[in-house]
Amino acid sequence: MKTIKIVTLILSLILGGMLIYGGIGKFSKSNPSPVQVVEKAQKFQSVDKELTLQKILYINGMKQTGYLWQFLGLMQIICGLLLISQVYTTFGAIMAFPIVINIFLFHLFLEFDEIGELLQTTGLFLINFWLLFKERKLLKSIIYQPEKLKFN
Repeated sequence: MKTIKIVTLILSLILGGMLIYGGIGKFSKSNPSPVQVVEKAQKFQSVDKELTLQKILYINGMKQTGYLWQFLGLMQIICGLLLISQVYTTFGAIMAFPIVINIFLFHLFLEFDEIGELLQTTGLFLINFWLLFKERKLLKSIIYQPEKLKFN
């Protein structure tokens, strides 16, 4: 039992640290202008041009909103801090799950040729899943409430 707690602690620190690192990275570069994005997309003449364009347009589309890329970074930082706090780990894992799933699916469908990154994001997804699975009894009591269906 103590081993599981130690492993869970280490895994939550890894996931939290990676989310914080990725979130900070979203603030490190300035956003390209829409013209720069189009020019960059037009330069690609590679064999997998369509896949490359999907990646460029997906990421830069979030950046072009003027808020979504930064909001995503802020949420990653908040979730990471909650995960490493060891007090709000479950809450952080719940909040991080949609973000981690999206990161994993991005790499699965748009960067499947980058095996290292796909393995890394698969690991992060599995860590997040483990942190939620470990608290399944608590989560079940929150999610499944059949008594709320009674209208007496």
